[in-house]
Amino acid sequence: FVSLFEEQRLKLKDLCLLLYFYIISSCHATKPNMLNVHLVPHTHDDVGWLKTVDQYFYGDRNDIQHAGVQYILDSVVDQLLKNPDRRFIYVETAFFYRWWKQQSSSMQQTVKKLVNEGRLEFVNGGWCMSDEATTHYSAVIDQMTMGLRFLNETFGPCGRPRVAWHIDPFGHAREHASMFAQMGYDGFFFGRLDYQDRARRRRDKEQELLWRASDSLTPPMADLFTGILPNGYNPPEGFCWDQSCDDPPIRDDPDLEDYNVDDVVRRFLAIANSQAIVYKTDHIIMTMGSDFQYENANLWYKNLDKLIHYVNALQANGSKVNVLYSTPSCYLQELHRANLTWALKMDDFFPYADDAHDFWTGYFTSRPALKRYERISNSNLQVTCNQLEVLSGPASRKGPFGEGDMVLILVNLSLSEKAMAVAQHHDAVSGTEKQHVANDYARRLAHGWQRCQVLVSNSLAALSGSSAERMYCDNLNISVCPLTESSKKFSVNVYNPLARPVTWPVRLPVNGTAYLVSDANGKSVDCQLVFQVQAPPLGFTTYSVSLLQDGPPPASTQHRTPTAIQNKFLRVTFDPDTGLLSSLSNLETKQTIKLTQNFYWLVYNASDGNNLQSDQPSGAYIFRPNSSTPFLISKTAKTESIQTSGVQEVRQWFAPWVSQVVRLYTDSKALELEWTVGPVPIDDDLGKEVITRLDTSIKTSQYFYTDSNGREMLQRKTDFRPTWNLRQSEPIAGNYYPINSRAFIKDDVDQLTVVTDRSQGGGSIHNGSLEIMLHRRLLYDDVRGVGEPLNETSNIFPKGLVVRGRLLLSLDRPPSAADAHRPLAQEVVLQPLLTFTDGDLHPNTQLEFSGLQAALPPAVHLLTLTQWDKDSVLLRLEHQFQSWESKLNSQPVTVNLQKLFSTLEVLGVSELNLSANQWKDEMTRFHWTPMTGTGHLNLFIRFYYISS
Repeated sequence: FVSLFEEQRLKLKDLCLLLYFYIISSCHATKPNMLNVHLVPHTHDDVGWLKTVDQYFYGDRNDIQHAGVQYILDSVVDQLLKNPDRRFIYVETAFFYRWWKQQSSSMQQTVKKLVNEGRLEFVNGGWCMSDEATTHYSAVIDQMTMGLRFLNETFGPCGRPRVAWHIDPFGHAREHASMFAQMGYDGFFFGRLDYQDRARRRRDKEQELLWRASDSLTPPMADLFTGILPNGYNPPEGFCWDQSCDDPPIRDDPDLEDYNVDDVVRRFLAIANSQAIVYKTDHIIMTMGSDFQYENANLWYKNLDKLIHYVNALQANGSKVNVLYSTPSCYLQELHRANLTWALKMDDFFPYADDAHDFWTGYFTSRPALKRYERISNSNLQVTCNQLEVLSGPASRKGPFGEGDMVLILVNLSLSEKAMAVAQHHDAVSGTEKQHVANDYARRLAHGWQRCQVLVSNSLAALSGSSAERMYCDNLNISVCPLTESSKKFSVNVYNPLARPVTWPVRLPVNGTAYLVSDANGKSVDCQLVFQVQAPPLGFTTYSVSLLQDGPPPASTQHRTPTAIQNKFLRVTFDPDTGLLSSLSNLETKQTIKLTQNFYWLVYNASDGNNLQSDQPSGAYIFRPNSSTPFLISKTAKTESIQTSGVQEVRQWFAPWVSQVVRLYTDSKALELEWTVGPVPIDDDLGKEVITRLDTSIKTSQYFYTDSNGREMLQRKTDFRPTWNLRQSEPIAGNYYPINSRAFIKDDVDQLTVVTDRSQGGGSIHNGSLEIMLHRRLLYDDVRGVGEPLNETSNIFPKGLVVRGRLLLSLDRPPSAADAHRPLAQEVVLQPLLTFTDGDLHPNTQLEFSGLQAALPPAVHLLTLTQWDKDSVLLRLEHQFQSWESKLNSQPVTVNLQKLFSTLEVLGVSELNLSANQWKDEMTRFHWTPMTGTGHLNLFIRFYYISS
């Protein structure tokens, strides 16, 4: 099969037939008119959680948790070779890649044979099992592509996963299902869903369903068969045979006093029949494994062999139960053969609760500093480095800053990509790991970016013609940049990763009183407090900054709050008595809403569990407030204002640990709220969860909208779930949803959109309001395994972390509001990269560059531009508007690829699936019962190029 595939490109119908027969041949035969129990041996290996990635792989720090992934893979392969009936699935490519690189060529050939025979099957196949609530879709696609590419190049089609497997994430996003469908998966299995939802689905036999994961893509493009596993991802009670388990082994010597075969078989049949009652077919699945199990795989397989033998032996006496080694794809094949009609789901699986007072909605905000750093790293590592490598060609790998070592540069980029991929793990960016592991994730991201800076410097040197040393000010968020604070003359290079021009404010720490700023054409730019840069699409522009010996102060400060600030687009008013926001007006559309904003905690302080309903406290995972009434931090704000020609600021102080800058730039259609929270005080022995709440005059009628992984928007309703009758037990935590990049409230006239700079949790608890959790500092562990409270400190902030972030507010008429907030959200996710050069630039330096011949249309987003191999690049273009969002921008768009790039000559184009591991015309998926739907097509393309 493999050699045939490699020798020729098969016709679509031949490939379908070949893959079909391959699946059939690798699966054990089932028996009709029997209950077929599919035993799936597996291990769940977190890419960091209680231990770091390295500690888990090598089996270090077993005083924290006994786990060593390299020994699991050693042991499993050894046991698979002893019995051809045995099966095993593996998930996390980050670990498998490490193990594979350590194996001899003979062992690699052995493993390839196991894969080709279907005895070792890869499921999911991403670099990690990503979180679904706090990840951005662009980073998820990248980490999936990395893992799947390795499997594809190593094992060919036999190693290609056919099933998505997210058994541990704490709730499930619709956009993830949409991505999996577009990556060619036949099905999706997970273990966690709300306890009320599970009860209803068990009763109605809807634990297996068809998930329609997009309201814009034409079915079945984003349709995905979805199965809910019966025991999470653990084995049935009493049937765990790992060295970490306490269940007794099968003792099958009848001459011994402790012979227990009859009891084991009886209990197993009872469990199997009980499970069959709540599923729809005569096939059921059992996950035989758990966290970091199979380090001694002999324990598991020896007992599973016996279980299969003794249960099936009863068929001679009329038993109708058949047990077999299986995999998720083999199980899915049998469900497909049943040719049944499956329940349809259109929404998502958030929020997740495992009991009445245990809502897993705190992690939407946990570790907000790490969440922001991950988002910045996504822009820096995955976009800027990749784009510049393509646009500058080979010069990026052997320029003046790479010491001529192409291999070293490629390794550096690979390290950057792997660091970013690991950060997508469901115990990484989610914030649900131990503190030392969170530190390790941040260290990897920082190290990856430092290594990637060599490639960026080489690329910019090639494109600009200047080999001057470039510097990176990575601490601008705390107003630190040694070069700008010491140099009398320097240049700022602004690289824009978006495929359309952007205007971006630049704020730099300096020590002078007045500066001259000039753009690439030598034109002077207003630079009081801030200067606005205009960067071309997929390119850069350069500004020079010179210290003036004499000059006026950069800004005038007023300690009295103005009644209003405005530009040509927006007007913002303040209450003169409180210093708080009071209204927001869009001057273009002539609309005004009442708008007040403040900061609260108390109701969101970490519940210490001392109440009559439950002893569940807030923690890294769980959000559990004590009451429904928030504590107002301050009724008034101490203020001062700054007015310049470029920006107007109102600075507000609510408490020694809570402040904000309300900022309106001259040419901006969005109001910026830059908040600073921390150190959160705990002298009163109370942890606190800090929110900001926007109260408006908009008539929301309980409805609000949040994004799914930064892409499509979903409608929410307070105290409501679309697929079951909710019994609400936590009116605050039970109404929180993940906000990855934006949320909005609206009525027929007004829409207020909030764009966030990181993933956060929020909701609309009261009509007309939108609240967002900003920071969490807790004093109790929530008993979900992490084993320590979420109480972050550091050497710099020993009294608790100080976190700073931005919210961008826009007011528009629905439905055209999307025309403004989607591009705005992309600007925040993929922000410009600033690099600095000291002194004068060479006269022949090219000060401006665009990698495009023309900007892409507003509806089209350039998602990926990255070097694929020596002669080709991977390009992803996406239509970023949902079908219902905009009268103008939701329409289909045509893009001429021949006229797209300025430095690349397109020689050929071939289309792949979303994860780039299959040609699009060869991607086949199981067909499930179709439902009607409409939408427009997203374009994902790979094409070949040469540098012009």
